[in-house]
Amino acid sequence: MPQREAKHALAARILNRVHARASTMAKSATAFLSHPEPRSIGLYARGKQLVAGNFLFAGNLVVDDRSSMWQLTPPSPEFAEELHGFGWLDDLAAAGDAPARARAQAWLWDWIALYGRGRGPGWTPELTGRRLLRWISHAIFLLHGTDKAQADAFYRSLAQQTLFLGRRWSAATPGLPRFEALTGLVYAGLSLEGMEQYVTPAKRALAAECKAQIDAEGGISTRNPEELLDVFTLLTWAAAALDEVGQKPLPAHLDAIDRITPTLRTLRHADGSLARFHGGGKGLEGRLDHALAASGVKSRLPDGLSMGYARLSAGRTSVIIDAAPPPTGRASHDAHASTLAFELTSGRRPLIVNCGSGASFGTEWRRAGRATPSHSTLCLEGYSSARLVGGTGSRRDLLADAPTRVPVEMSHAPDGFRFQGGHDGWVRTHGLTHARTLELTHDGIGLFGEDLLVALDPPDHKRLNKRLAEALDPGILFHIRFHLHPDVDAEIDMGGTAVSLALKSGELWVLRTDGSIEMTLEPSVYLEKGRLKPRASHQVVLTARATDDATRVRWSLAKAQDSPVHVRDLGADLIPAAQD
Repeated sequence: MPQREAKHALAARILNRVHARASTMAKSATAFLSHPEPRSIGLYARGKQLVAGNFLFAGNLVVDDRSSMWQLTPPSPEFAEELHGFGWLDDLAAAGDAPARARAQAWLWDWIALYGRGRGPGWTPELTGRRLLRWISHAIFLLHGTDKAQADAFYRSLAQQTLFLGRRWSAATPGLPRFEALTGLVYAGLSLEGMEQYVTPAKRALAAECKAQIDAEGGISTRNPEELLDVFTLLTWAAAALDEVGQKPLPAHLDAIDRITPTLRTLRHADGSLARFHGGGKGLEGRLDHALAASGVKSRLPDGLSMGYARLSAGRTSVIIDAAPPPTGRASHDAHASTLAFELTSGRRPLIVNCGSGASFGTEWRRAGRATPSHSTLCLEGYSSARLVGGTGSRRDLLADAPTRVPVEMSHAPDGFRFQGGHDGWVRTHGLTHARTLELTHDGIGLFGEDLLVALDPPDHKRLNKRLAEALDPGILFHIRFHLHPDVDAEIDMGGTAVSLALKSGELWVLRTDGSIEMTLEPSVYLEKGRLKPRASHQVVLTARATDDATRVRWSLAKAQDSPVHVRDLGADLIPAAQD
């Protein structure tokens, strides 16, 4: 299988190169028929850093004050992809001043001169689609004050990239890459004179991808919340661009937007960020709410699961739980062993988190971030609930031996809302099923949890007894981990039976057990995109041993009595993009 995939990738690269060179014979576009409004959100601080020569892409910072970013030596292929995708135009446009415009214009025409004739790593369908979206959206910003020769070169390159994309969009990987390619083709066909013939085929292909890639519950196969938001954003951009010129998106396109909207609402924390599961980050601040508002779809939260996630919310508190088997096969290239892990946010402040994706910090961090101990859930000592195939930490590592049965029930508790779930990730190795119950009070000030390790069937009893007999120490060691956001101040209290958790909003939460379980406060990390290195944080760890057919641990997380019930927490978190 790896050899077949390598041959397929090589063939795709060769065909991309052939069609990229052939596209240089395209007839140049001469003008814009329409100007779609810029809809992408850039970061002002990152735009100013780019002007200053600080290039932070794919977790790598390169400081170079030379005039062109194309003189840089990319430290990784992912770094090069971000350069050639031109997503950084959003940041320069957000800065919006004369130096930012000058940089954007210089780097764009340098790219045309160096790579415009089909050279370089940027000639893939997904990067070309991403690049066209930015060039077209920011055309007014880019063309301001330019001469005829520069404008002609710009239009000629747009036409060449559109021709390439019209021929090669189907070579993009199904999922987000193909949605990027097709949305770029829709934009180009609608906007550029002489490219109108691409609109109808692109509309049809986009509708077909919506049917094939967006399931009935509005989810995608990778179960990556941030990737779902990326797909949703592209679909809303394409729909808006079509509406602006009096063309209607096809029904399958609009239906996909309608299906995804309630799923994203489920995955939205109280602070407007996304739940961080299966390789996804929290998203740029405000992006999720902007995308939901732009969709125009009014929908309430679904009663059951959305893309395999459960949500409990009350008052200022949101709890989001991974409540389904992880992705499998090719869809698991970024998947995590996170079944029954949860995150909790109070108001604008994340409290309980997962470590997140370490992909931008190298292969070792990427692999570590995918393991069960990097999530706020129970883990048997030395065993994740799913295992990675391969030991390289590369993007070809897939999940295997993952939970297949994850029964879930959502109901009302006497004082709030209840989640009950279980998974069989350790049945094959230990004969143990993990069951978790979470209850959130009606006012959102208390979360009560119970974790149970149980052998359910005679074969499970036999396997467990064998494990217990082989153990050097009595019982099977396990840990229940609560990873804390770096902004949370934590302190052990009450003789080691409680931990006080102080938020910057002034709220104080307390995590307690009954005293029979060892509770420790240990180091952890918060793996956040856009940072130069992982952020130091803490985790509360409950440690115990399973010594028989059923082992139960109860815990509670509640606001302290003297914690304010209503908090005005309006201060902006202005974190520079390259801060450590």
